[in-house]
Amino acid sequence: MEPFVQQTRPSAPALFMLEPWVSKGSDITAGFSSKNGGVSSGPYDSLNCAFHVHDRDEDVIRNREAIADVLQLPFEAWTCGEQVHSNHVFEVKAEHQGLGRMTRASAIQDTDALITNVPGVWLTSFYADCVPLYFWDPVVRAVGLAHAGWKGTVLEIAGKTIEKMGEAYGSIPSNIRTAIGPSIGACCYEVDEHVMQHVEDFAHTFSLTDQDPPIYIAKPNGKFMLDLKQFNRQIMIKAGILPTNIECSTWCTSCQEEDFFSHRRDQGRTGRMISWIAIEKE
Repeated sequence: MEPFVQQTRPSAPALFMLEPWVSKGSDITAGFSSKNGGVSSGPYDSLNCAFHVHDRDEDVIRNREAIADVLQLPFEAWTCGEQVHSNHVFEVKAEHQGLGRMTRASAIQDTDALITNVPGVWLTSFYADCVPLYFWDPVVRAVGLAHAGWKGTVLEIAGKTIEKMGEAYGSIPSNIRTAIGPSIGACCYEVDEHVMQHVEDFAHTFSLTDQDPPIYIAKPNGKFMLDLKQFNRQIMIKAGILPTNIECSTWCTSCQEEDFFSHRRDQGRTGRMISWIAIEKE
């Protein structure tokens, strides 16, 4: 069953809620935005949430505020990093709340994963095909987000985030629940030998080459169809996450043109969706 379920309201942003986590009386909110229900125009039509794509800053802020209104979260708590396709993990404390919400320069620099155990701090990150990874430890009440393109995946950002949650909060991997959000699927993600050299080097090191389903399929033209969702799922399992504790979206951001921006489909000129997670205040 698809874990990310779309919710729409008239004249409001259309959002995909991580239903297995938020519909059972949990104390968190988590999900993924669509590209619909905002005020941006042109290639950013309409719910673009990122400054770096050259949209109008005032439209980006209005879109972010509209999402906050729908989720009934204070916009002042919106916190984000400046993503660089790394495996850097940053622990967000109370004093970091709100960084990056109004300007790109004020975001937490050079980081692709955020973790926190502070109720009310709203973690966000940005996507247009890369894989959003969600982490929730209900035992110690800690959460995290990671942004995983192919570079972040082979740099093991999923494993690094799990490791950092253990160091910072005492999280035990078997207690952590994870989710893999909407992203480009193996149906659309064709890569060349340059990318595959990095993928194969990592996969052989971590014994991921004989998995079912496979993390990639070779094509007759010398290219490969890479499954970043399955790749990150296997890394999570190797890091100690129980397979039964992993939710995985079936949505492909490239296929689903009516709902999502896609860097590859839109040839680089497009907006960005967000992933988000927050521990609700008591």
